[in-house]
Amino acid sequence: MRKFDTKVQHLKYKVLREVARLAWKDELFTHLLDVPQIISPGPEPTMRCCIYKERAIVNERVKIAMGGDKENKNIIEVIKIACDECPVGGYEVTNACRGCLAHRCEDVCKFGAITFDANHVAHIDKSKCKECGACSRVCPYTAIVSRKRPCQVACKIKAISMDEQKAAKIDDEKCIACGACVYQCPFGAIMDKSYIVNVVDMLKKAQNKDYKMYAVVAPSISSQFTYAKLGQVITGLKELGFHTVIEAALGADMVAEAESQELAEKGFLTSSCCPAFVTYVKTAFPELAQYISHNPSPMTAISMYIKSVDPKAKVVFIGPCTAKKAEILREDVKPYVDSALTFEELQALFDSRDIDITTLGEDVLDNASYFGRIFARSGGVSDAVKQALKEQNIDFDVKPCPCDGIEACKIALLKKSKNLLDANFIEGMACVGGCIGGAGCLTHGEKNKAEVDKYGREAYEKTILDATRVLKN
Repeated sequence: MRKFDTKVQHLKYKVLREVARLAWKDELFTHLLDVPQIISPGPEPTMRCCIYKERAIVNERVKIAMGGDKENKNIIEVIKIACDECPVGGYEVTNACRGCLAHRCEDVCKFGAITFDANHVAHIDKSKCKECGACSRVCPYTAIVSRKRPCQVACKIKAISMDEQKAAKIDDEKCIACGACVYQCPFGAIMDKSYIVNVVDMLKKAQNKDYKMYAVVAPSISSQFTYAKLGQVITGLKELGFHTVIEAALGADMVAEAESQELAEKGFLTSSCCPAFVTYVKTAFPELAQYISHNPSPMTAISMYIKSVDPKAKVVFIGPCTAKKAEILREDVKPYVDSALTFEELQALFDSRDIDITTLGEDVLDNASYFGRIFARSGGVSDAVKQALKEQNIDFDVKPCPCDGIEACKIALLKKSKNLLDANFIEGMACVGGCIGGAGCLTHGEKNKAEVDKYGREAYEKTILDATRVLKN
């Protein structure tokens, strides 16, 4: 039964599971040093050069699973000891170069970085090369390749470089906490901080009836836990100790209703549901920050409602997004959302309590509309805003620009900054595919979009106003 895309995810999960298991038993600090040996029992190494390095890396993973470096405000951290195997040469000429007569690579290089030796083989002068890739694109033998780290390739905003020891280094001023580097690093040398210990602590204290635990689940949950039924996942959450499970999609309905009104009033808007996109606008295009919707994200909107009804409630968001862990630290969000977990961490929580969700009965989630649920995929927010305008009889011609991934976001924002954008609503999604492509997903794939749309069509409430009316009543 395969629950994860990669073995790196599986390793991360095993560490999280063991840390949570000890936390449930109040044995975390007495048996913390046992975790590396549980994960890498030896005597032969299975992942690295020696068993000692394996265990040292696991030890660093344990620290991040317990919240990581408190002095580092970024929720994405580099495990330096694990970051040592990537080629870092930039563009290089391989032995596939045939010394051809055309010399297209030389002709296309505007910086004079390419020369040929006596054997007519191309060479790149690193002091002149600007890493533009033009030579690679024109080589008929594809003999010029880019030796970039996977994390650098994954980070589309260029927040990752190398330090003096050639380990990955994150520019915290640029990083938007999208987690693309976390998912793409083949050695798992970059990891998002976990609050799983805090959540276990809250669940244990809730057993004394001091307060109730609310799980706010992202609609992309419909494309996860494919080995079980969604209703069984909901039952599993209650087995963990959550009193109530609520859809973040209901918050999305609230946001769509309010955001459509704001759009019609202001005439131009960018969405606010993706925290990574919001951070990107503020850091890379500060002059456009004035256009960010003043509405909270769906997670925050529904959490505000929960705490207005039950002030003692503890709210935990569960979804695919690493950037949500950064969002809950914001001063305007902190009072409403007590913690955030990814789907990876939820799987670890289930297994830390030996809960086999496939054996459980099915509970239901039926209090959001189709349009709230499709917030999870690219284009969904635009569709929901259109629908909300229609339902409220607001006469406004919305021209959306759905941005699928941070590169598309950058293009749209650049056009807007130069008054070249033929749109009045930018839907920004940092992850390709939208939330269903988030770094904290168990699995990634095209089928996820279809699963979310199918899940949306199963919604009990058929319109946005039907869904929000339930709250108002």
